[in-house]
Parts: sequence; structure tokens; C-alpha cells
Amino acid sequence: MAPQRVFSAPGKALIAGGYLVLDRQFDSYAVALSARMHAVVEGSPSPVNSTTSVTVKSPQFAEGEWTYRLSDSGSYKVEEINGRTNPFAAATVSAVLAYVGDEVSHNNIIITVFSDAGYHSQDNSVLKTSNDTNLAFHYHNDKITDVAKTGLGSSAGLVTVLTTALLSFLVPSIDINTDSGLRIVHNLAQTAHCQAQGKVGSGFDVAAAVFGSVVYRRFDPSLINSLKAVTECTREEYHKQIKDLVESDWDIKSDRVALPRGVKLLMGDVKGGSNTPKLVAKVLAWRQSDPESGSVYNELDASNTKLVECLSKMNVMASEDPEKYDQVLKFVSENTSAEVLKSSYPQLIVFKELINAVETIRKNFRIITERSGAEIEPPQQTELLDECQRIPGVIAGVVPGAGGYDAISLIVTEDAEKIINDETSSKEQFEKVTWMDLREEAFGVREEHIKDYASFL
Repeated sequence: MAPQRVFSAPGKALIAGGYLVLDRQFDSYAVALSARMHAVVEGSPSPVNSTTSVTVKSPQFAEGEWTYRLSDSGSYKVEEINGRTNPFAAATVSAVLAYVGDEVSHNNIIITVFSDAGYHSQDNSVLKTSNDTNLAFHYHNDKITDVAKTGLGSSAGLVTVLTTALLSFLVPSIDINTDSGLRIVHNLAQTAHCQAQGKVGSGFDVAAAVFGSVVYRRFDPSLINSLKAVTECTREEYHKQIKDLVESDWDIKSDRVALPRGVKLLMGDVKGGSNTPKLVAKVLAWRQSDPESGSVYNELDASNTKLVECLSKMNVMASEDPEKYDQVLKFVSENTSAEVLKSSYPQLIVFKELINAVETIRKNFRIITERSGAEIEPPQQTELLDECQRIPGVIAGVVPGAGGYDAISLIVTEDAEKIINDETSSKEQFEKVTWMDLREEAFGVREEHIKDYASFL
């Protein structure tokens, strides 16, 4: 029996690049967050003449177990033996088995998945903690499909960590500490995620789960759209096309980036609700029909680029002149963004540029909201963000991702977090906002220490 191994992958927030991320000519900025998906993999050889079975367990949720075997059709399509549905697990198992092919010996594989608290509502749950580590997971009385999600990319995190765990078990030579190993995981996870969704998305959520915080430019959708369906090929044909696809150059941009020292992203979960596909459909229809949409997109792109440039400059300042940087950061922590903009302090110029860049992003999102009918930054979110900007230490704020009513994101100084909680706790407009205990993650998918999970296995 192979030794147990465990991997984890982070959640995400798209801070710059909403809607532009769908277009290969534009860059976006995705922050990886400390809410992580975890997968423990173990297995043993199957009897001769049997087929590989993969059981995915999710003990935090009711009826959280799915067992997959290859169908009798002679393809790489997998079937769940108890008739249970989990499209993301099924697509991942199918894609990994197809990529590996028949040269790997058959196994009975068990993958136990855990998710950190940030991914789901914690209503009707019990917290279980490790005896000797900082790990803690909420166990729910409901099925996973009945527990509300917070929008941190649970499906992308699940697919990424399942891909890594299953692939690492079947092909131990895969090394996720190398660029080549991460590229294999990325391409395979993107393929599985798109197949599970039934459409080709931008992929920024999977990219953040694999690489960590990145400036990202998407892959060409034709890479996956050109795949023949698993049922239209022989096993050998499907294996070859998946292997060729996964090992090809996808020509993506995934430059790693990090928030400057002393600055963090504060996520506010807003108990609202938005239908992302409908928002995207409205925006794409507007873009095709409005001749002025190009100028809005170009201004958004310039502001997104400026935001990332500002973060880079702040990192340089923090490295080259830490004493001066700390003085500047202290001023920003003690003043509102409006007061920062009014100040004549020369070292504040990069903070001023960042504030103005985010304000331009928000202005253009409100323009798109008005012209397309897609509520990207609706009035309720505008009110929340504007109110936050009046709190010292809040540098800027946006509605992340595709926008809507699900969340708000603030770029703040670390010293401001408690002030923000205190300032907003008694205000009526914030009664549906929960500030999430998250931080930026420097790494994407990674291997963890199996002994840390002993209390949960």
C-alpha cells in the first residue's frame, strides 16, 4: 500500500480584471487566499483483471462520498456506482485517468477532501479541531449542495487539489515544486474544470489555486473546445488527445505577484446573491452592441495595469527603504483615502496612484452596470464601498470578480482591520456583511504534512 500524501490549494479573489479576464488581450490580477481545499490520498493495488476505482470522501457534509469506476463502454467516462452526482469530482477523475492512460497499474484509491471555513456558510455546523495543529474544519448536517458558498472558488480549489492528489498517486514522478509539474497540474485541472462546468471559463480561479497570486492572461478557449467528447473516441484516441493537450504550451500568463508588506486584502462576505453567468451574458451582449464599450474596456485595462504597477512599486519601496516605507504606511493607516489624496507628502504618490486607479475601475464598472443592465456595482455595494473609504487605513475597495451582491474586497493596511470591524459592526448597512479571517497566500497548490491531519482521518 502506498504511503498517504496530502495536498492543499487556495481560494481566490479577482481584484482587477473582471470581465476583461475573458479576453486574451487583457491581463487580470487574482489574489490567492488562505482558505484552502485539502486532499489526502491513499490506495492499494486492485486484483488482476479489475479496474481502477477512485472514492472521493467529503466527511464534512452529509452523504459526502462518491465512488467512480470506468464505464463498460470502453471509454474513459467514469460512472458513480451509487448513482450520486458530483460533476467536478467526476470530471477530474475522468480527466486524470485519461491523461495517465492504461500503462499505470490498477488501484483502489481513496481521496478524503476537507475544506476550510472560508468556502461555505457555517450555519448548522460543528467545528472540529486537531489535537496538535492549527487545523480546524466545520462539519455540516446538510449535503454539500445545500450549504451556501461564499464565492472563493470552491469548485476550482476542489478540482485542483483532486487533480494533484490523484495524479501524484498514479504518477509519483510528477513534482509540483517544478514549473513543469505545475503546468501539467494547471492544464489538466483547467480541462477538468471546464468539462465539469460544460463551458470554457476564463480559468483565473484554477490558475490562482495552482500558482498562488498571479497576474493572469487566459488560455485560448479553442484548446478545450476542440476536444472530442470522451464518448466519441476509443480509449487510446482520448488518452492521446488529452495527453497532447495537457503537455502542450497553453501560452498563458501567470506571473506571480504579492501584496506589499503591511498591506492585506480584507474580504467581506455579503449575504446577497448573484447569478454570475447571467451577469456575464448581459455584459458580453452589451459589449457586442455598444460601439463605446471598447473605450470603457481600454480604460479599465489601463487602470488594472496601473493597480498592479503600484503594488510592485510599493514592494520595491518596502525592500529598498523599509524605514521610509513604514513611515508612509503609518500615515496611510491613520488617515482616510481622501486625506491621503490631499496630502503633499511626496512618498505617498504611489498610494495616490493606486487609489485613483481603483476609483477609475469602479467608475467604469458603474458605467457598465448602467449601460448593460448587469448589476456589477449596484447602488447597495457602492454605498458599502464608499462608507468603507471613510475609515482610516482603507486604501481602496472593489466588488471582486464578476461583481454583484456576493462580496466586497478592501485593500487595507494590516493595522486597520480591527478599526474596520469596530466601525462597521454597529452600522445598519453592514448587518449582512461578515469580514472573513483570510490572508493572501504566497503559494498555490502544495504538499502538506500528513501527520497534521491524523485527527480527522
